[in-house]
Amino acid sequence: MNKMKMFIILLMCFSVIACFYAGVGTGEPLVPALIIMGDSVVDAGNNNRLNTLIKANFPPYGRDFLAHNATGRFSNGKLATDFTAESLGFTSYPVPYLSQEANGTNLLTGANFASGASGYDDGTAIFYNAITLNQQLKNYKEYQNKVTNIVGSERANKIFSGAIHLLSTGSSDFLQSYYINPILNRIFTPDQYSDRLMKPYSTFVQNLYDLGARKIGVTTLPPLGCLPAAITLFGETGNNNTCVERLNQDAVSFNTKLNNTSMNLTNNLPGLKLVVFDIYNPLLNMVMNPVQNGFCESRRACCGTGTMETSFLCNALSVGTCSNATNYVFWDGFHPSEAANRVIANNLLVQGIPLIS
Repeated sequence: MNKMKMFIILLMCFSVIACFYAGVGTGEPLVPALIIMGDSVVDAGNNNRLNTLIKANFPPYGRDFLAHNATGRFSNGKLATDFTAESLGFTSYPVPYLSQEANGTNLLTGANFASGASGYDDGTAIFYNAITLNQQLKNYKEYQNKVTNIVGSERANKIFSGAIHLLSTGSSDFLQSYYINPILNRIFTPDQYSDRLMKPYSTFVQNLYDLGARKIGVTTLPPLGCLPAAITLFGETGNNNTCVERLNQDAVSFNTKLNNTSMNLTNNLPGLKLVVFDIYNPLLNMVMNPVQNGFCESRRACCGTGTMETSFLCNALSVGTCSNATNYVFWDGFHPSEAANRVIANNLLVQGIPLIS
């Protein structure tokens, strides 16, 4: 019986993956739209329009992107969500909602509402003058009105219910807020802080559901303690080559709560398909086994010294920036390289089968 179940699962996987690649470039995506919300890992340029230090719209960011231009993506090239859009059969990426391109028929295949330094806790985004998750949701409501005005309510509702809504956030809550905020880490233990974040997460999913979303994917936290900047900031003095285990343990604890909370939401919201995407283990595997995954360097990032630089600290004058980012798991102190994003996206492809089947 177990062998038969495994065979059926594998058959389904192969069938759906074949459909993915059959749909690429045909102009017939597997879902009507792709909606992206969250933080800098998926921000495609919304922070360009904000008065914030958390930006990536300057070299060397984007040097390996389509036209070798810095678009505001926190990477040398494509994000994992860009690869996801391609795999779903879209011929363009969801436009940043604050960009000039976010109008007319460009909105019919989705939009990107993410903002670097945003988190489940709105206080995280407010501190960095980023777009809070609540404001992203308000922007999404505005987006829905625009789409409805273009195609009418019947078709618009089909787009919203059939669209995949991806949420990737939470890292900033820990790395750029909790760990460096003496008030927060004095009041809450890491475990208590994780519990605190589950409420805005649940509310966010409920609100998306109330707006007609039925296919939602949310990413886990990555191995926080393995990010180059985290090792520099929180690692043991003199040991800058080992992941910070306590940070990784905090991420694992949070991810367990995220899975449990998501299961409860699925059980209580009829018709909801909610998938928790595991990015912790794929990224940890790349860090711990770089050569087996096609990388040469997994401790230091490509940009600058590779120990800390991100946003404005990662710039055209940064000394030491590598010439070939494909050898690196990390592009800057916090964000994966395009090559690593491709590996992550391939993992998401298989995990996301329930959202398109």
